[in-house]
Formats: sequence, structure tokens, C-alpha cells
Amino acid sequence: MMNIRKIAFIGGGNMAEAIMRGLLREDVGVGICVAEINTKRQAELTSQFPHVRIVTGAAEAAEWGEVVILAVKPQQAEGVLDLIEPVVTPDKLVISIMAGIPTLKIEADLLPGCRVIRAMPNTSALIGAGATAVSAGRKASSDDLDIARQIFALIGIAVSVEEKLMDAVTGLSGSGPAYVFSFIEALSNAGVKNGLPRDIASQLAAQTVLGAARMVVETREHPALLREKVTSPGGTTIAGLHALEIGSFNGIVMNAVEAACLKSKELAGR
Repeated sequence: MMNIRKIAFIGGGNMAEAIMRGLLREDVGVGICVAEINTKRQAELTSQFPHVRIVTGAAEAAEWGEVVILAVKPQQAEGVLDLIEPVVTPDKLVISIMAGIPTLKIEADLLPGCRVIRAMPNTSALIGAGATAVSAGRKASSDDLDIARQIFALIGIAVSVEEKLMDAVTGLSGSGPAYVFSFIEALSNAGVKNGLPRDIASQLAAQTVLGAARMVVETREHPALLREKVTSPGGTTIAGLHALEIGSFNGIVMNAVEAACLKSKELAGR
């Protein structure tokens, strides 16, 4: 992985765990250190990752790592950045997965010249099927972006975007799994309403969404074209699609993404 040998995580929560699992699963040959202050969580990480170094101090981990991944809650950003500021020198790469915290803020709280990448993964990273967008701070190079993409590609797909688009990423892929869960629930409910047992309806709904998503990813065809291929004239599918159009399905989904995007801007104080 572009000569990176040591990756430090500040925070040992679910997303940090997902990234660690990706690194270890692919055996990319990097050492891992995690700074975690919760003793119960420390014990869990030690049990699950016996070859990972677990420490309490954020500064200790940050000083050790060549890449430092900030995986704490956004409200903890100020305190954590104060702790690691003396040891995060410009030769280290800082990757933040703290939602809503811009690279300018992180850069301002670290030593001059520090290289910062901002990333927005989503919850599907927990099963290795995440969607992550990364953007570069002022001092980060194209090689830094490549390193970030390589790391997050281990838990799904990773794309580069301009940082000004991160709120749109938050609204789309960051919050998107929740919309899909709601859609699966609605499909399941519809199956139950029409006589299917709940367990069968839920299995069919989830597998239908999974299969359709895989077709989009693997064929690389436009969703509209794939939809046309399963829509026969005068058939059942066009009847269902007509009902979705009456209910403004596309507009509702677009409004949901926009609402989440606006909320992301609001939380970031913009």
C-alpha cells in the first residue's frame, strides 16, 4: 500500500473496526495501533484483534502511525486534535472520518503543513460493501488521495470528490442505507398485506434489492435501461411503476437526499 507500514486509529468504534478488518483480511502488510479510552471496548478489540496494538493515549498512537485515522465522534474533535497536535508532523497523513468536520478546521488545529484527507464511509462498510468518498485538504497530494482510496477500497468502493460536495455525499451514500432499509421494509409490508408470511416477505424483499443493486454495479448499465428490460407492455411491472409515479416516488427520494444534505451543512455551521 504505497510504502505505508503503520496505521494508527484514534478511536476504536465500529467504523474503525470495519477498516481494520479490511486491512487484515487483505493482508496488506501494515501494522495497526488503536487508541481507545473505553476499557470494555479495549478488551473487545484485544480479543478480536490479538495482533493489533491497543493503547489508551491518542498522542501515543498518533506518534507511532505513518497514517493517522481520526475515527472519533465529531463532538470529540476539538479535544482529540489538541492531544495529537504536538506529534502529528507534516510527514504523517491524517485521514478524518469525522462527519461534518472540514479539512480546514483540522488543518488549523494541527501543525502547519499537515496533510489531511476527509472521508465519508457508510454503514455498509461493516460488511465490506461500503461506499466511501474522499477529498483532499490544501496540503494533501494525489498520492495521499491514492492511499486513502486504497484503504477504503478494502471495505467497498472509494471515489474522490471535491470537498464542497461532501454534504451531497452525506445525503446520498452516508444516509442512503437508511432509505434502502425503509424501502425493503415497505416491500416486505406489501408482501404481508397481500398474504405472504413475514419471514418470506422480508427474505424476498431484501434479496430483490440486493440482486437489483448487483445488476447495476456489475452490468454498469443505466438503471432506467435495466428497468425497461423487466417492464413488459401491459404487464404487472408497469402497473406497479405507474403507482410509484402517482406517489411521486422519484421526487420523494430526491427530497430525502436533499434534506439530509441541508442538515449536513447545518450541522457543519454553513
